[in-house]
Amino acid sequence: MIDVFLERHFETPLTADTMIAVMQHIGGCFDLHRVTWQGSLLAKDGRRMVCRFQSPDAESTRTALRQLGSDVDMQAILQRLGAGGNHLWPGTVHDAPGLTPEVLAVANVLVERSFSRRVSLEQVQALEDAGSACLQNHRVRFVRTYFSLDGKRMICLYQAPDAESVRLAQHQAGMPMDRVWAFQPILPGDNARV
Repeated sequence: MIDVFLERHFETPLTADTMIAVMQHIGGCFDLHRVTWQGSLLAKDGRRMVCRFQSPDAESTRTALRQLGSDVDMQAILQRLGAGGNHLWPGTVHDAPGLTPEVLAVANVLVERSFSRRVSLEQVQALEDAGSACLQNHRVRFVRTYFSLDGKRMICLYQAPDAESVRLAQHQAGMPMDRVWAFQPILPGDNARV
């Protein structure tokens, strides 16, 4: 099984409760394609989301999502939200050394990075290590990275006072970034809230 990531944006903000309701809908077609939803990171403003799945390959995830999207109820939800900007990619997960569940639970800011040419995780890590004082000065702590298999996309999770602290620290450290946003995690066990 591999990790597969889905990035999405919405014209109308998505709420955590709507997201949980959507994920309760996934059962059959996901099981059929051996896809397991690992959780999602929903922007605080509800306009962006990153979902993590485990599946045999990216195509299995794509097929399961396509079948889910053909469901009449799902079409109505996605149309109401103005869902667009679908980007699906296989990748790997890299945790900060000594990461504990407690630290992972307080991750709250995400940085999107794109690269025109393939980069290695080590290259980006060397940049961040060189600028580690900038992160410390802004009370920003690295938690986890999702890194695309083609080496051109990266999502990094941090624990920080707010998104602006991460943006400033990343800028001062000379780190490439496309977007920085605060998020709330939505995990499979959260469906008890609905």
